[in-house]
Amino acid sequence: MDIRKTFRRWSAYQQTVRELGSLDNRQLSDLGISRTDINRVARDHVSSL
Repeated sequence: MDIRKTFRRWSAYQQTVRELGSLDNRQLSDLGISRTDINRVARDHVSSL
């Protein structure tokens, strides 16, 4: 894996965690996820890049 792709994935992971982490529990629930799902959702997101 190329270093640029690795950095893009890491950056996207961090951004996703940060954005989802800023939502309150109700907003997360509206999206169908819980606070404990944030890291999994972020990992799933970057694996699709």
